Amino acid sequence: MPEIARLSTREPDFAARLDALGAFEAAQDEAVERAVAQIVADVRARGDAALLEYARRFDRVRAASVAALEIPRAELDQALADLPADLRAPLAAAAERIRRYHERQRAESWSYAEADGTVLGQRVTPLDRVGLYVPGGKAAYPSSVLMNALPARVAGVGELVMAVPTPDEVRSPLVLAAAALAGVDRVFALGGAHAIAALAYGTETVPAVDKIVGPGNAYVAAAKRRVFGVVGIDMIAGPSEILVICDGATDPDWIALDLFAQAEHDELAQAILVSPDAAFLDRVAASIDRQLAQMPRRDVIRAALAARGALIHVRDLAEACELANRIAPEHLELSLRAPEEWLDRIRHAGAIFVGPYSSEALGDYCAGPNHVLPTARTARFSSPLGVYDFQKRTSIISVSREGARTLGRIAARLAEGEGLPAHARAAACRIGADA
Repeated sequence: MPEIARLSTREPDFAARLDALGAFEAAQDEAVERAVAQIVADVRARGDAALLEYARRFDRVRAASVAALEIPRAELDQALADLPADLRAPLAAAAERIRRYHERQRAESWSYAEADGTVLGQRVTPLDRVGLYVPGGKAAYPSSVLMNALPARVAGVGELVMAVPTPDEVRSPLVLAAAALAGVDRVFALGGAHAIAALAYGTETVPAVDKIVGPGNAYVAAAKRRVFGVVGIDMIAGPSEILVICDGATDPDWIALDLFAQAEHDELAQAILVSPDAAFLDRVAASIDRQLAQMPRRDVIRAALAARGALIHVRDLAEACELANRIAPEHLELSLRAPEEWLDRIRHAGAIFVGPYSSEALGDYCAGPNHVLPTARTARFSSPLGVYDFQKRTSIISVSREGARTLGRIAARLAEGEGLPAHARAAACRIGADA
């Protein structure tokens, strides 16, 4: 039986034990920060020369130039064409569902006219160029390509530039096929902090982008944090999380597998089950014990469950919902007989999976909503990646002659109150103008 914490909200030390489980912060290891600072500064200063050195050192590539690390469009198209039909069809189906969902998120420009002829509005425009970072060290993630690229395409982004590490020059055909399917414009076989620096500042070969999105390891996260302000970023993502609220009516084997699905990401992933039914928690624990041996990634799952997993007994479902709001998980499953009755009680979660058939794993690949979600309690104030992340808003102000008289008096008086006389005069000079 893997070690997994058993907690109860009735215990006097519950709050402290829960805080200990959630203590991970995406955090700034000083050694990582120092290394990343040096890499970013070096790439910014020396461009392609530094980028090629780091690619050779960290990804063990033998390319003669950074240009040789750009994967030709023909190779992307060929990867898609060569995919077996039984893999290409699911990839295309997932892409279509993701695109269709995100098309509903597209914001539109708007304006309104006031009685004096003044027109105010907001213009919504796409970003010019976006950098997509796709992890590629331990595994291949075509789903990350789709989830990051398709909302950008729906938003109308002018150019998508993807960076994906290819250790020892091994390229994933599935990732390349996903890039072709999603309409990525340029792909570079680059990873790590040096790839983030190249996307942020540009080099002789890699174009500078306006925003960088996509998950990565601690070095990638630190680099994104460091270049933020020069470019936009989506978020600083921590390890994956799931919180399942179950009333005991769902098959315990299903719940155990849902916990495994998050725990297998890495040893820092978090999987928590909350239930008012203590006997059901026992059944899930038994299922975990029985099924774990069948999991190819059982060592990772075991480590994650031991480090940050939990089975939590609560008094009732109302308390379970309040606990969910406190934890603010990346993924929340409401595996309940009547989940709709409890949905409105949830205020903080990246994505909510409603009902026993709504496995979180479906959301990872093909349900439609984005799987790039806020982690580490940031669902309290942030949202899933979406089309809105690739659009920007510009205020439009067209003041009529009559409007200038009205607004000029208001603005001039407020400017005087703030002690800014030039502001006051600039606002007032048009009050009596006839031109």
